[in-house]
Amino acid sequence: MTSGYGFRPFALGVRFILELVALVCFGLWAWHVSPAALRYVAVVVVPLAVAVLWGVFATPGDASRSGETVVATAGPLRLLLELAVFFGGAAALYAAGVQIPAAALAGVLVMYHVLSWDRVLWLLKH
Repeated sequence: MTSGYGFRPFALGVRFILELVALVCFGLWAWHVSPAALRYVAVVVVPLAVAVLWGVFATPGDASRSGETVVATAGPLRLLLELAVFFGGAAALYAAGVQIPAAALAGVLVMYHVLSWDRVLWLLKH
């Protein structure tokens, strides 16, 4: 197991919270762009679809997860998926008309990934 910041329990807790925030952002976006008749369905289906993609594609041996995976994914591809989910959540929030919190979330995400540089490098190497 890697011992850098990106793999520590505190950082993983922060990451989990950021994951939940991203899913909520996708749900908020779905609410805003869906026709009234489909809003309640979209607000569940869109975040659920993102969560399934997030959970299915993983890099084997990733110490920030169980190390298990349904679909073995190369580290660089997993990193792109993670960036798409995290920053996609911020973009979804922005698209839903909540620009200042979206910008703040993007800033927090940049800071988190800079502090978790060791995990980013691990993904790039695997």
